[in-house]
Amino acid sequence: MRKFKKVYIEITNQCNLCCDFCPQTSREPEFMNVEMFRKILDQIKDHTEYIYFHVKGEPLLHPEIDKFLDISYEKGFQVNLTTNGTLINRVKDILLLKPALRQINFSLHSLSGNEGVHDEDEYIDNILSYTREAMERCKVLISLRLWNLEENNLINLEKKKNNRILVAIEREFDLQDSIQEIIIPGRGLKITDRIYLNQDHQFQWPDLKEEEDKGSGFCYGLRNQVAILVDGTVVPCCLDGDGIIALGNINTDHFSEIIESERVCNIADGFSRREVVEELCRKCGYRKRFNLV
Repeated sequence: MRKFKKVYIEITNQCNLCCDFCPQTSREPEFMNVEMFRKILDQIKDHTEYIYFHVKGEPLLHPEIDKFLDISYEKGFQVNLTTNGTLINRVKDILLLKPALRQINFSLHSLSGNEGVHDEDEYIDNILSYTREAMERCKVLISLRLWNLEENNLINLEKKKNNRILVAIEREFDLQDSIQEIIIPGRGLKITDRIYLNQDHQFQWPDLKEEEDKGSGFCYGLRNQVAILVDGTVVPCCLDGDGIIALGNINTDHFSEIIESERVCNIADGFSRREVVEELCRKCGYRKRFNLV
């Protein structure tokens, strides 16, 4: 039986921002209902302990996120969610009280990648305020992400923009050293207990219109992760935001059967041989982060 370190569940594909680094999905906007969510958890229960509210969309937009977290706890799952952080004040009291919530990843690069964040100081302050309160009231892990550096130019506009956020973090946690001087792109920096910062390069999302690489390499898709879109479609990873590699749908086939299909085995076995069998995977910039291409 295949086991995964994480299963991504897209509880909504709608977002309140339009970030320039995140391709918009061509799918119809949708919120997952409670019945679908329960069905997914029942089908994946033997395959993972960790679920991630992430693929496309902003999970904090979901009007029933409190129920989703309660159901996750009821069924024994630990939840990690990725958010742009703009709605944290709206739901912070819910999040602080949910024992299922293991980790929150704040995509702080939403600030520099979107004109929709109008009050930058308020945006940063709200996230740091929640972080401080979470440290006092619960055991959640916090990951502050700045994934917006350009690969060939570390001293760039984004890095300068990031400095405003980094200075705010230094001030909030009374850090003696300049983060900008000690942080290494691609490696996490522990700020304090349960709070981590990660600054990394922007990557190219997989797209069939992109140039295809030589077709050799490795990926963790279908090895330690798999994703389920809002309509129940199973895809290899959290970057297949349009369901190009649709492996099946949990509404018509059981998850356990889908992940043992011939196509899944071909993809996973191909990566074991350092062979990329799917066209979309050969056009994915994120895969190159593993330095095994």
